Amino acid sequence: MLISDIMTTRVATVSMDDRLSVIKDIFEQAHFHHLLVLEEDELVGVISDRDMLHAISPYLGSEAETHRDAETLNRRAHQIMSRHPVTISPHRPVREGMALMLEKGVSCLPVLENGLLVGIISWKDFLRAMLIQIDEQ
Repeated sequence: MLISDIMTTRVATVSMDDRLSVIKDIFEQAHFHHLLVLEEDELVGVISDRDMLHAISPYLGSEAETHRDAETLNRRAHQIMSRHPVTISPHRPVREGMALMLEKGVSCLPVLENGLLVGIISWKDFLRAMLIQIDEQ
């Protein structure tokens, strides 16, 4: 089984200058945990929902919220993203992707083909693939 067999091809992306308010809205409306950051179609970073939660004030939306708390939503993607993301090719074996993710301590792998973003794979995709494999035995 190859990465291309189990990767997600509909990938949510943001630009380096997108505000955290936009990123927060995307995470709240979608059921995924990673956004890829592109600059001129080149992958430059990854933002997880955890990165976003660490970057915004925990007082947003509460009675204790101040102007300073709301200002955290004006930070930009490039300020909180993980740079130099670990990537994988769609033609690599699933086992290699699993090992790479464990070795590098990351929760997703952007999938690049000839330098272009073609998908993303997360630990949930690997878990799903393992369940399918077990069921087929």
